[in-house]
Amino acid sequence: MHSDLSTYDTVIVGGGHNGLVAACYLAKAKKKVLLLESNDSLGGATASIQLFPDYEAYLSRYSYLVSLLPDQIVKDLGIQFTTLPRAIASYTPGKDENGDFGLLIASEWDKQTADSFRRLTGSDKEGFAWRSFYEEVARLAQRLAPSLLKPLRRASDIRSEVALPGIWQELIETPIGEVIENRFQNDLVRGVALTDALIGTFASDKDFNANACFLYHLIGNGTGQWRVPKGGMGQLIGELERIAISLGVTIHRRSKVTEIESGSNGIAVRTESGQRFCGRNLVFAAAPQLLANLLNQKEPESLPGSQLKINMLVSELPKLKSGVDPELAFAGTLHINESFLQLRNAFGVAQRGDLPDPLPLEIYCHTLADQSILSDELSKEGFHTLTLFALHTPHNLFTENPSEAKSRATDLALKSLNEYLLDPIESALAPCGENEFAMEVMTPLDLQSEVGLPRGNIFHNQLSFPFLLEGEEAIGKAKWGVATEDPHIVIGGAGARRGGGVSGIAGHNAAMAILEAN
Repeated sequence: MHSDLSTYDTVIVGGGHNGLVAACYLAKAKKKVLLLESNDSLGGATASIQLFPDYEAYLSRYSYLVSLLPDQIVKDLGIQFTTLPRAIASYTPGKDENGDFGLLIASEWDKQTADSFRRLTGSDKEGFAWRSFYEEVARLAQRLAPSLLKPLRRASDIRSEVALPGIWQELIETPIGEVIENRFQNDLVRGVALTDALIGTFASDKDFNANACFLYHLIGNGTGQWRVPKGGMGQLIGELERIAISLGVTIHRRSKVTEIESGSNGIAVRTESGQRFCGRNLVFAAAPQLLANLLNQKEPESLPGSQLKINMLVSELPKLKSGVDPELAFAGTLHINESFLQLRNAFGVAQRGDLPDPLPLEIYCHTLADQSILSDELSKEGFHTLTLFALHTPHNLFTENPSEAKSRATDLALKSLNEYLLDPIESALAPCGENEFAMEVMTPLDLQSEVGLPRGNIFHNQLSFPFLLEGEEAIGKAKWGVATEDPHIVIGGAGARRGGGVSGIAGHNAAMAILEAN
């Protein structure tokens, strides 16, 4: 370390939402903070861009919904960022010998939802089971969510405190697939419930990695409701940048870190351009695998990323064969080929080394809740954005022949969706250049190269439960779930314990660990 170099209390590597949240908390505590971002713009996987040059539409290119951002972080930092509720939670089309049908579920239980369950199953029993299960989950979420912004505690202590032994045992101690099979009888209903355990996670319904995924998706901010970011994800980044600058954070873009040194008094980093910065602490708000590479250490093991993502702009919403109003079908999450058995079979096919057919999909339309990401002209003409997310498409299926695998996965995704549409989705896609559509396809390989997601894993690491299990100990910075082997370096991104999703929890906890130790 050289005393002639500018020294900061904390250097933060990574200008995504977690890095910015950490920077704001530390600067608010009067710490001198430097944030280094490798790209031209901040945001990482939380960016909004005009993806198709011919159209003034700003898509949330990677992450696209918000459910995990705690109100406490919004309040603490004075974040002026609006999320919009979705009146419809999901619509799931299906077909049998009698033709096409669908299950419509509102975000708040209503007559329309009850009627939809009754038409599907022939009685009120399954609808009652659904309502009962998710009311229990909501009670657990409300009691468990505040612990995510506090030091880790023992599972036994939290279990006693939340005082909901039944749903605790189901979500924490029993494979989620077994729980769903016990709770529900209808294959389609079971599949809709299972999807929250699989988003971004390549796991079977019998794997506790699926339980952890389900838990995080359902306890977000104490409600678990997925909400639409008004103006797109970029609005959150712009607001966090404004707050960080107002608090005195120094931000350097185009500053890719290529070396990290650590000594008894702190750390030093060197960027690709040769600049060197010193600090007492380092918050690494990028993938821990990248940190391991910079420190010449072995990369931590994790599950592969398992999602194909397609961003689309359509000139009109497609019509479904079931006859449902498209503005209802696309208002929430549109589940395609995601019955319980289809999801289980798809995992088996992918595990054996092939892309599933039919491919399970989830689709959502930002613009039905928020037209502000479109120009007035596009909005008046009836254009909409669609985000498609395919399950059980793990990273390894794209490594041998990336271009061919990407093309085949795209064909399978469109084929899967078209199975339930009156006209092919291609007929609704906006034209974009000669013989091209306004459609962008990203495989796990693309997500790794574009935003540094290890093997395309949106959680960086395997998710773990947000508490200490039997035999685990955590002291010092480890009790915040952010510690590394180096006393001056903490993980402040999705790879932290209780990280993942658009939550800012990892950034908050990294900042708290540093402030507590200093």
